[in-house]
Amino acid sequence: MIKQDGVSKKRELNEKRIESDLVVVGGGMAGTCCAITAARAGVRVTLVQDRPVLGGNASSEIRLWILGATSHMGNNNRWSREGGVIDEILVENIYRNPEGNPLILDTILLEKVSLEPNIKLLLNTAVHDLTKIGDDQIEQVHAFCSQNSTSYILHAPLFVDASGDGILGFLAGAAFRMGAETSDEFDEAFAPDHGYGELLGHSLYFYSKATDKPVRFVSPSYAHKSLTTLPRFKSFNLKDHGCRLWWVEYGGRMDTIHESETIKWELWKVIYGIWDHLKNSGEFPDMANHTLEWVGTIPGKRESRRFEGDYMLHQKDVVEQREHADAVSFGGWALDLHPADGVYGDKPGCTQWHSKGVYQIPYRTMYSRNIKNLFLAGRIISASHVAFGSSRVMATCAHNAQAVAMAAKICLTQGLAPRDISDGNWIKLLQRELLKTGHYIPKLRLDDPEDMVQHAVISASSTFQLRELPADGPWKHLEFSMAQLIPFPAGKLSPITIPVRSAEPTTVHLQLLASSKPGNFTPDRVLSELWIPVGVGEQRIKPVFDYTLAEPGYLFLAFQANSSVEVKCTESRVSGLLSVFQKYNKAVAVSSRQEPPAGIGIETFDFWLPERRPAGHNMAFLLDNALDIFPIQHLTNGIFRPTELSNCWVADPKDNKPILEITWSQPQSIIDIKLFFDADADHPMESSLMGHPESEIPFCVKSYQIKDDAGKLLHREDHNHQSIGRIHFDEPISTSSLTIEFGKKLDNVPVSLFGITCHGKTLL
Repeated sequence: MIKQDGVSKKRELNEKRIESDLVVVGGGMAGTCCAITAARAGVRVTLVQDRPVLGGNASSEIRLWILGATSHMGNNNRWSREGGVIDEILVENIYRNPEGNPLILDTILLEKVSLEPNIKLLLNTAVHDLTKIGDDQIEQVHAFCSQNSTSYILHAPLFVDASGDGILGFLAGAAFRMGAETSDEFDEAFAPDHGYGELLGHSLYFYSKATDKPVRFVSPSYAHKSLTTLPRFKSFNLKDHGCRLWWVEYGGRMDTIHESETIKWELWKVIYGIWDHLKNSGEFPDMANHTLEWVGTIPGKRESRRFEGDYMLHQKDVVEQREHADAVSFGGWALDLHPADGVYGDKPGCTQWHSKGVYQIPYRTMYSRNIKNLFLAGRIISASHVAFGSSRVMATCAHNAQAVAMAAKICLTQGLAPRDISDGNWIKLLQRELLKTGHYIPKLRLDDPEDMVQHAVISASSTFQLRELPADGPWKHLEFSMAQLIPFPAGKLSPITIPVRSAEPTTVHLQLLASSKPGNFTPDRVLSELWIPVGVGEQRIKPVFDYTLAEPGYLFLAFQANSSVEVKCTESRVSGLLSVFQKYNKAVAVSSRQEPPAGIGIETFDFWLPERRPAGHNMAFLLDNALDIFPIQHLTNGIFRPTELSNCWVADPKDNKPILEITWSQPQSIIDIKLFFDADADHPMESSLMGHPESEIPFCVKSYQIKDDAGKLLHREDHNHQSIGRIHFDEPISTSSLTIEFGKKLDNVPVSLFGITCHGKTLL
């Protein structure tokens, strides 16, 4: 029993002081991935989250899917899913949760954090104050947990603001902006005017479900009673799933921080008005048995403060894909701005303009320019309003935050401030340590002098020499133009035979297309084209393109749309090979050709998009000369996804037990091995609602074992589904060779691998 007399003075809250190396404020996808990355690098982290679960907009409290550069497979960014911890989470989610249940994602995020002994997690804990050392340094943060009535003092040398609204940066006095820049500040022709508005609003989501009997709905008094009077009502698809109603947006004309609760109430009015209309207007009789299962209680917030670093990302960085010496991350979502009036305006719900490929994000955007121990993560990084339209999405935010985490590790180890890493050898070290973790930085490859495999001889039991993809798949009607992406070596192109069939005599129009910028997958160059007459029925055509490729790279073998013709496909699926179609995804585009208005600084081009499995078959074809495009040399080139090349080794499809041998001239002391598998970086893996037909990626090796030079089994894995196989030995093993034996998962998918690394000491 506790009994306490009344006191004349005020009582003090229970108070705890926590010492750590790094305090991360905000437990959305950015803060979560930052904390995990830092903890795995040996940093003691305190992760402060003001909600009961992790994930922010991706959590079960808001239920928005995680996306980034892959953009629903609706743009030309091939193999562009973010790497590192965010990739690990998305792959794990699709394995455990292909149905897209946001509650399961909650458990995955909480598990990932709880498994890291270096993370102290504080849920339901809000930062409300801080103390500083001088004008430009944070000393400690003050936070309060409403659930245990405890006040926390969080002390650390370094801090990360991943809070969304930038509460830490704001309290610390960091320079920030709110609203849109004028077009002349960064030469941004897409900068919005006042009529469009300067801020993106909030959205609220809901779930409904069918029952076996009629369900009555009596709307609350505050529900919007005149939904049909909204200017955009006729364009609303009210029968779409509730959590797809991202256009239920409001607040862009208000203070999206201090008036957030007011905005939420207005969104509730609209949501319950929508449901009232569906249930009681008489226009939707098939909704009679449906009930409202869940409505969000906090809105998904898009924009508030953006903080200033030593560089501000802007429109031309995105559209022109400018390169930066301090690149540590990348983006690829469209420049996606929303009208400030939201559902109360007459403008379309968003304006999205895509670049021709992914773009680099520099490290200088990820720390405050005037608070010397403050990192910036999530949507508050240093970017203009226009560039923010792309960089704000969750997977991009999480990937940026992983770079912040590794930068914090280097700062702590070397006694540096965040700004000190931005150039010279320190930025090269940061880039290298990130790439070791599977993090992806466009145009960079892992160059690691401590990787023992770089000095080994590698041999394989077989290597796939691509000559044929067998004609054992479905026929694909050329309703849309269709192309096969193939990474050709330099030299004269080999003649190719392709099975087709036609309903009538016609002419097949083929083009050989390429991207003007290496590494892009926007086919904006016509290298050669042919017109081939075909008769009725099945036949084989043999286009011979008189073209010599100066440098190796991906080419598009493209059939133009023809309503009379079908192309034979294959059941074979091979890493680095993909078919694409000239069409569009209405989630992120309105046409198969992006045609922006003149004068806004955006390029015109065609979309060539893959289809999701189980569709998306490759073309069947037979080459006169086999292509050596999957050599074992790719295993040490330091790139772990297709770019200009396939960048992977692929075993012969007939090899049911492929083996790699890694041999050194003398014994090596090894403590860490990493295998980089193909978890299909082209798959967006939306985390909630949509669902996926598969829980394991067909290209990803499921079983393998590793033996030493005496044949002793060092490691065996029978249930891998992740993109990186990490093998750590408690004590170093000594061997002059490693033998890796792979089990084949599917008959129509050969074993593939992007890379192998070995180290003699524990990695970051």
